[in-house]
Amino acid sequence: MESKYCMVITTAPDREKAENLAEGILDNRLAACVQMADIRSFFLWEGTKQKESEVALYIKTTEARYGDLETYILEHHSYDVPEIIKLPVTGGLPAYLNWLDSTTAPRKA
Repeated sequence: MESKYCMVITTAPDREKAENLAEGILDNRLAACVQMADIRSFFLWEGTKQKESEVALYIKTTEARYGDLETYILEHHSYDVPEIIKLPVTGGLPAYLNWLDSTTAPRKA
């Protein structure tokens, strides 16, 4: 059975850009919660080893909102190829999952 919920991980180059992304995501009801953590990333980019300070964003949302969330991140992210990884949520406190549903539901006019 496929999960109805997911967590999306992306990174931003600094706290200001991460907070701007988080604000826009929440303002557009694309997620119910965005958590952030300062991280140090080591990666290969265009054949060269990189070491960068970044901010990780852990975005809690529903499968129904994932497509719009991915589009939003792509349109508003400062990286050419931002990390966007979707992890299924296979269980959780029912009251929390209900909150994800109600928070990400489109607003009624």
